[in-house]
Amino acid sequence: MREYARALGVARATVSSRIEKLVERGVIGSFAPHFDPAALGFPLGAFVHVTLDQRTLTRATQEFLKIPWITEAHSIAGPYDLSCRVVARDHEHLEQITLQLQEVDGVQRTRTEIILRSRIPPRHDQLLDALADLGGL
Repeated sequence: MREYARALGVARATVSSRIEKLVERGVIGSFAPHFDPAALGFPLGAFVHVTLDQRTLTRATQEFLKIPWITEAHSIAGPYDLSCRVVARDHEHLEQITLQLQEVDGVQRTRTEIILRSRIPPRHDQLLDALADLGGL
Protein backbone atom coordinates (compact mmCIF):
# COMPACT_ATOMS: atom_id res chain seq x y z
CA MET A 1 0.00 0.00 0.00
CA ARG A 2 2.83 2.34 0.88
CA GLU A 3 4.34 2.15 -2.62
CA TYR A 4 0.97 2.70 -4.29
CA ALA A 5 0.30 5.68 -2.03
CA ARG A 6 3.71 7.15 -2.80
CA ALA A 7 3.29 6.63 -6.56
CA LEU A 8 -0.18 8.19 -6.52
CA GLY A 9 0.72 10.98 -4.10
CA VAL A 10 -2.05 10.10 -1.65
CA ALA A 11 -2.27 8.72 1.89
CA ARG A 12 -2.15 4.97 2.49
CA ALA A 13 -5.63 5.14 4.02
CA THR A 14 -6.91 6.62 0.74
CA VAL A 15 -5.39 3.77 -1.27
CA SER A 16 -6.76 1.22 1.18
CA SER A 17 -10.24 2.76 1.02
CA ARG A 18 -10.25 2.84 -2.79
CA ILE A 19 -9.11 -0.77 -3.02
CA GLU A 20 -11.78 -1.82 -0.53
CA LYS A 21 -14.45 -0.11 -2.66
CA LEU A 22 -13.15 -1.83 -5.82
CA VAL A 23 -13.37 -5.19 -4.04
CA GLU A 24 -16.92 -4.44 -2.85
CA ARG A 25 -17.97 -3.52 -6.41
CA GLY A 26 -16.44 -6.71 -7.78
CA VAL A 27 -13.86 -4.84 -9.88
CA ILE A 28 -11.10 -6.65 -7.99
CA GLY A 29 -12.18 -10.25 -7.65
CA SER A 30 -9.07 -11.84 -6.24
CA PHE A 31 -5.64 -11.20 -4.85
CA ALA A 32 -4.49 -14.70 -5.79
CA PRO A 33 -0.95 -15.07 -7.14
CA HIS A 34 -0.40 -15.72 -10.82
CA PHE A 35 1.72 -18.74 -11.67
CA ASP A 36 3.78 -19.40 -14.77
CA PRO A 37 2.75 -22.90 -15.94
CA ALA A 38 6.06 -23.33 -17.80
CA ALA A 39 8.00 -22.71 -14.58
CA LEU A 40 5.86 -25.40 -12.93
CA GLY A 41 6.75 -27.96 -15.62
CA PHE A 42 3.90 -27.34 -18.07
CA PRO A 43 5.50 -25.49 -21.01
CA LEU A 44 2.90 -26.53 -23.58
CA GLY A 45 -0.32 -24.55 -23.79
CA ALA A 46 -3.29 -25.19 -26.04
CA PHE A 47 -6.88 -24.25 -26.67
CA VAL A 48 -9.19 -27.23 -26.92
CA HIS A 49 -12.51 -26.34 -28.54
CA VAL A 50 -15.33 -28.68 -27.58
CA THR A 51 -18.65 -29.49 -29.24
CA LEU A 52 -21.21 -30.78 -26.74
CA ASP A 53 -24.68 -32.18 -26.64
CA GLN A 54 -26.37 -29.01 -25.30
CA ARG A 55 -28.29 -30.99 -22.70
CA THR A 56 -25.01 -31.98 -21.05
CA LEU A 57 -23.29 -28.58 -20.90
CA THR A 58 -23.59 -28.08 -17.14
CA ARG A 59 -22.74 -31.69 -16.31
CA ALA A 60 -19.79 -31.73 -18.70
CA THR A 61 -18.47 -28.48 -17.26
CA GLN A 62 -18.59 -30.02 -13.78
CA GLU A 63 -16.53 -32.95 -15.09
CA PHE A 64 -14.05 -30.57 -16.72
CA LEU A 65 -13.50 -28.96 -13.29
CA LYS A 66 -11.98 -32.28 -12.19
CA ILE A 67 -9.27 -32.08 -14.87
CA PRO A 68 -6.46 -30.02 -13.31
CA TRP A 69 -4.79 -29.28 -16.65
CA ILE A 70 -7.74 -27.10 -17.73
CA THR A 71 -6.86 -23.60 -16.55
CA GLU A 72 -10.00 -21.91 -17.88
CA ALA A 73 -13.08 -22.67 -19.96
CA HIS A 74 -15.50 -20.36 -21.73
CA SER A 75 -18.84 -20.83 -23.48
CA ILE A 76 -18.40 -19.46 -26.97
CA ALA A 77 -20.49 -18.62 -30.03
CA GLY A 78 -19.66 -20.40 -33.26
CA PRO A 79 -19.16 -23.99 -34.32
CA TYR A 80 -17.96 -25.05 -30.85
CA ASP A 81 -19.65 -24.75 -27.48
CA LEU A 82 -16.68 -24.38 -25.15
CA SER A 83 -13.10 -23.25 -25.47
CA CYS A 84 -10.76 -24.65 -22.84
CA ARG A 85 -7.26 -23.43 -22.21
CA VAL A 86 -5.07 -26.31 -21.08
CA VAL A 87 -1.46 -26.75 -20.03
CA ALA A 88 0.62 -29.87 -20.58
CA ARG A 89 4.08 -31.26 -19.96
CA ASP A 90 4.54 -32.26 -23.61
CA HIS A 91 2.63 -33.36 -26.71
CA GLU A 92 1.96 -36.83 -25.32
CA HIS A 93 0.46 -35.32 -22.18
CA LEU A 94 -1.66 -32.98 -24.32
CA GLU A 95 -2.99 -35.98 -26.22
CA GLN A 96 -3.90 -37.66 -22.90
CA ILE A 97 -5.74 -34.53 -21.78
CA THR A 98 -7.64 -34.37 -25.07
CA LEU A 99 -8.63 -38.03 -24.74
CA GLN A 100 -9.75 -37.38 -21.17
CA LEU A 101 -11.95 -34.53 -22.40
CA GLN A 102 -13.41 -36.74 -25.12
CA GLU A 103 -14.41 -39.34 -22.52
CA VAL A 104 -16.71 -36.88 -20.74
CA ASP A 105 -20.36 -37.72 -21.36
CA GLY A 106 -21.87 -35.37 -23.94
CA VAL A 107 -18.63 -34.41 -25.68
CA GLN A 108 -19.12 -34.96 -29.40
CA ARG A 109 -15.94 -33.53 -30.87
CA THR A 110 -12.80 -31.60 -29.95
CA ARG A 111 -10.35 -29.49 -31.90
CA THR A 112 -6.96 -28.60 -30.44
CA GLU A 113 -4.84 -25.57 -31.27
CA ILE A 114 -1.34 -25.46 -29.77
CA ILE A 115 -0.11 -22.10 -28.48
CA LEU A 116 3.24 -21.35 -30.10
CA ARG A 117 3.95 -18.18 -28.11
CA SER A 118 1.87 -15.77 -26.07
CA ARG A 119 2.21 -12.40 -27.77
CA ILE A 120 -0.01 -10.50 -25.34
CA PRO A 121 -0.23 -12.05 -21.88
CA PRO A 122 -3.38 -11.63 -19.78
CA ARG A 123 -3.61 -7.93 -18.95
CA HIS A 124 -6.06 -5.39 -17.64
CA ASP A 125 -4.07 -2.18 -17.20
CA GLN A 126 -5.18 -0.86 -20.57
CA LEU A 127 -8.83 -1.27 -19.53
CA LEU A 128 -8.22 0.91 -16.48
CA ASP A 129 -6.48 3.51 -18.63
CA ALA A 130 -9.36 3.52 -21.12
CA LEU A 131 -11.91 3.74 -18.33
CA ALA A 132 -10.03 6.65 -16.75
CA ASP A 133 -9.97 8.40 -20.14
CA LEU A 134 -13.75 7.98 -20.30
CA GLY A 135 -14.13 9.48 -16.83
CA GLY A 136 -14.92 6.23 -15.03
CA LEU A 137 -13.52 4.77 -11.84
